[in-house]
Amino acid sequence: MRASLDTNAIIHFYKAGLQDILFSFFDEGVFIYEQIRNVELKNHGEEILEEVDADIALGKIVLYTDMKLKEQAVYKIFENNVKDNRLLYGAGDLGEVYAISLAQTLGAYSLVTDDTKQGGPYMSLLQFEDDIMPFTFADVLILRYLVGIVDADQTVKDFNRINEVSGLNWTFKSQLLKFKKRFWKEPYRKEDTEWILKFTDADINGLRSQIALLKKSI
Repeated sequence: MRASLDTNAIIHFYKAGLQDILFSFFDEGVFIYEQIRNVELKNHGEEILEEVDADIALGKIVLYTDMKLKEQAVYKIFENNVKDNRLLYGAGDLGEVYAISLAQTLGAYSLVTDDTKQGGPYMSLLQFEDDIMPFTFADVLILRYLVGIVDADQTVKDFNRINEVSGLNWTFKSQLLKFKKRFWKEPYRKEDTEWILKFTDADINGLRSQIALLKKSI
């Protein structure tokens, strides 16, 4: 999968020193728009900016500038996506607008954002007829566990690490409940249930069993 990153997700993974999870899980590429690096991260994540720049230099993160979008002949598409998305999100959510617009423009399947408020990118994308799959950092960790990359104990440890250093005050139990609700109990989109069964190569009973084991490790 490929992923466009929102500012908050970048900060949370990097502050925890777990940014490599993004690069291994989204093995087809991770990218950000220049405004997120030059404005959002500079204003809200200055302490991790040097590390982000190092990963951009190494090619782990692809930085999309207006020039790069023009060279790929998709700048006008991006510009139109930004205009449309600015009608949906508030003025304070410009980073999210750019992250979503970039995903739409490049045909990325994933947006990683920890903004789960009503009207924000995560909840909105779940309710729109859109090809983009929004994931929080907790979703990424749970999915990584479900496909067998790491075990339950490591998943809980990584969740606690990100949650603690970022001061999110999330609980893993509540995130597991939201995950189950989203993907098979009360999904906003039936496509999400179809997607997770294909992605994990499992059935619902198998997923329930794996989540139950993960819950025991909390």
